[in-house]
Amino acid sequence: MSEQAGQGAGKVAWITGGSAGIGLAIARALADAGYRVVISARDQARLREACATIPGSEWIVADVADRGAIQAAARSILDRLGRIDVLVSNAGFNVQRRTWDDLVPEEFDAVLAANLSGAFNAIHAVLPAMRAQRSGHVVSISSVAGKQISLDGGVAYTVAKHGLQVMSRLLQQSEQKHGIKVSVISSGGVSTRAHDWRPQEVRAYMLDPDDVARAVRFITDSPPNTAIFDIELSWAPA
Repeated sequence: MSEQAGQGAGKVAWITGGSAGIGLAIARALADAGYRVVISARDQARLREACATIPGSEWIVADVADRGAIQAAARSILDRLGRIDVLVSNAGFNVQRRTWDDLVPEEFDAVLAANLSGAFNAIHAVLPAMRAQRSGHVVSISSVAGKQISLDGGVAYTVAKHGLQVMSRLLQQSEQKHGIKVSVISSGGVSTRAHDWRPQEVRAYMLDPDDVARAVRFITDSPPNTAIFDIELSWAPA
């Protein structure tokens, strides 16, 4: 990224689902801004590879759906680095069997666990420290599926992202008195390996992970007296 670095100097950013795709792009953007970056995900090998591309970064194996593991990850970051200034709640996924005709109940549960309960788990883990330091910024990576009703997003994913939108607004109303900012980025489809099954003509109209990372950088660079709750990203013809 070409923006001037330094906004995050002395600050710590934790990105869940940070080993690839959108999360890795966000981690690189925040590292460029001067943040001490910690990424978490389920795959240790991918975390190691990702950290090798981000000087000074750290990694923790933790599944957001595992509340105990996420609480332990937050404690580990705080014990080592002393603070968490930015949480980017990015981890999540969707399934291919999305409609009422072919959804699988166990997959429905898994999508909600990752995209909604997982976001709750990470937020709940960092709130005490952010309240104590009287500052912090929670950025949740959502989707336009959280702002509209579309069969393309699927039953489980649409329900989860709508829930994330509401939960984030409730968090904002609760935590602004503690000096904590809350933001949501609602993007259209992003071209990552999760969409490898889609036809190329569909992939051609998707956003790039760096597009989402730029939005996160913009939000976290905003002045202390400025709160940006929602950014919606969609593809536009060049």
